[in-house]
Formats: sequence, structure tokens, C-alpha cells
Amino acid sequence: MSKLIVTAGPYRFDAKLELEAAPKTCAAFLAHLPFISRIVHVRWSGEGVWMPLGDLDFGVGYENNTSYPAPGQIILYPGGVSETEILLAYGPVQFASKAGQLSGNHFLTLTSGLENVHPLGRKTLYEGAQDIRFDLAG
Repeated sequence: MSKLIVTAGPYRFDAKLELEAAPKTCAAFLAHLPFISRIVHVRWSGEGVWMPLGDLDFGVGYENNTSYPAPGQIILYPGGVSETEILLAYGPVQFASKAGQLSGNHFLTLTSGLENVHPLGRKTLYEGAQDIRFDLAG
């Protein structure tokens, strides 16, 4: 139960839940599977794509949080000064909103298909929103 499949745009990635570092965030996210959304390019953070989730409440606080996710790392911002969101870094990122620098819970890491993370980000930047889906690995 620690592995997921992430399908984003035309790409497929294997991913590993960060169960030891972010157990509450992982459990909350698993409860929402399959998780289906759309990614758009970030506005303030650098090279990343995000899912704006409004007032969706995952019921978690901060754990394993960072403002600087590495390419292929996925973070959950549980809400507060900005709306709830999930961000996937595809290049250098300093996670921020119009309210300033934020940090999110690093709860998921892509483990395969990493050569397609940057193309996914660029596709989203130049072509617009892409579908994204998270499923348990079979």
C-alpha cells in the first residue's frame, strides 16, 4: 500500500508514499483515492505544477514540510494563509503564494518516468491544464 500510479497528461509515473516521514498526510491522501484532478502551472513558485483544491480539508497539519521540493517530489499544503493545494516540482521550486513563502508536506515521490517530469511541466506551461490521476499500484 506504499506505491501509487500517477497518470498526468500523457505520462505515467510510479510513486512511493513517504509513510515514515509523513504518515498522517499519506493516510489522509489514501482515503481520497482514486484522486482525480487537473494540474496547472504554478504562478509564484518556479518550475512546478499544482492542483488548487480550495477549501478541501485533508485534516492534517504540517509534517515533513518543505518550501523547496526537488523535481519528482509532491507536497500537500493543508491550507491556512492560502487555499489547500498539491504541488509537483519539475525543476527548481520555492513554494509560495500571493501571501508569500509557504511550506507543504512532502508525502509522495515519483520513482519512475522521471525523464518525463520536465516535459510534463513544460506541456502544462505551454498547452494549459492537464488531467492527473492517483491510483493504488496493483
